[in-house]
Amino acid sequence: MKIEQIYTGCLAEAAYYIESAGEAVIIDPLRETAPYIERAERDHAKIKYVMETHFHADFVSGHIDLAKKTGATIVFGPTAKPGYDAYVAVDEEVFPVGDITITVLHTPGHTMESTTYLLKDEHGNPHAIFTGDTLFIGDVGRPDLVQKVKADITPQYLAGLLFDSLRNKIMTLSDEVIVYPGHGAGSACGKKMDKETVSTVGKQKQFNYALRADMTKAEFIEAVTDGLTEPPQYFPANVLMNVLGNVKGIDEILAKGNRPLSVKEFETVWESTEALVIDARSKEVFPKGFIPGSIFIGIDDTFAPWVGALIADLKQPILFLVEPGKEEEVVTRLARVGYDNTLGYLQGGIEAWKAAGNEIDTLDEVSADELESLTLLGDKLAVLDARRRSEFDTEHLVLAQNFPLDTLNQQMAMLNKQKTYYIHCAGGYRSVIAASILKSRGYHNIINIRGGYKALTVTKLARTEHQEVLTEL
Repeated sequence: MKIEQIYTGCLAEAAYYIESAGEAVIIDPLRETAPYIERAERDHAKIKYVMETHFHADFVSGHIDLAKKTGATIVFGPTAKPGYDAYVAVDEEVFPVGDITITVLHTPGHTMESTTYLLKDEHGNPHAIFTGDTLFIGDVGRPDLVQKVKADITPQYLAGLLFDSLRNKIMTLSDEVIVYPGHGAGSACGKKMDKETVSTVGKQKQFNYALRADMTKAEFIEAVTDGLTEPPQYFPANVLMNVLGNVKGIDEILAKGNRPLSVKEFETVWESTEALVIDARSKEVFPKGFIPGSIFIGIDDTFAPWVGALIADLKQPILFLVEPGKEEEVVTRLARVGYDNTLGYLQGGIEAWKAAGNEIDTLDEVSADELESLTLLGDKLAVLDARRRSEFDTEHLVLAQNFPLDTLNQQMAMLNKQKTYYIHCAGGYRSVIAASILKSRGYHNIINIRGGYKALTVTKLARTEHQEVLTEL
């Protein structure tokens, strides 16, 4: 028996490969199919099942494409109603895989169809559970996402179901049973997941706040529904794509999107399709020179979640530029969250753009020390903090006002185009995204603070001081 966690850091997502006696199972695959097919080929194994723990909100699953290419059966838990050919299991149904078995445990709460898969070894002993978004390490799945699709299913109702699922299906298992969750820290599917991506039932009963033995259902419901932030706007669209199944295969998306375009072709496509140009290079390189009107979202960080949070239309035509060798990665990551209309990339990048005689724009930057010097000279600076409100409330610059990146589109009208703003986040990634969007919308007096709050903490500017968000910035 082999169990392999295939973890994708930019989405904080865990898929699983399980193999026994030449038969394999994939649980919760991402959009791309090659990694799973190649993994099975190395073991000379046939993928028998593609099992889904639930209809995912934070990414588009590759289960349909993978099943078509391998002949595997797609399996969902009870109550699931997929709009395509799949097997909907009943609670406690057993699936043989080589010398092991996988038992379906219906664990509604995160969603109605949420299911945990219990793996029993060659001797019939419970060995591991694959919990999807029912149980994380240190947390449980948020119960409010279904309401974005079905308004009558309240978070409180789902939280009550989750309480019962955890107590009746998971906490009754032996303490030694391994817990393999669907996500780790950084995912928007929970509130406070640990960095670890594997644990045991016993450790979770000891350390997970939601599994406290003497917790009442009312206490649980209050705990898991309190403090939930608004989920990324692309989540409901991804759910529908996973439910309906009307999605393109990854090969078709790559063929269209991973296409080199000359400067002239790039300009023609941009003009004719009203495409959005994403500059996916690093936050250090982008400020030195970029295409006017493009926006920065760097591939080396949480690229796909920020695309999903900031670009409302999943059908938006997209052009991009990136360092050579990362073109397919950009298209793949966009497809993972449902942005399938990528039209190609600028061959030769920014150097080709300049060589063709086209103008470039730049983003002014200052260091933390330079910012401190400006304030010591008596300058009254307008500083915007692009971190989340929770980060800002924990600690922030005395002279800063909160301007979260995820609500930038709603707050942008509060800014004065004639005023100069200094902007920072925690380390510099989000602030460059924010600055690029502002510049693309005509706010040209934007200065990025290099290194973000991490660099600013060593100055005299950094200390906690609560401020209300003003109505005009």
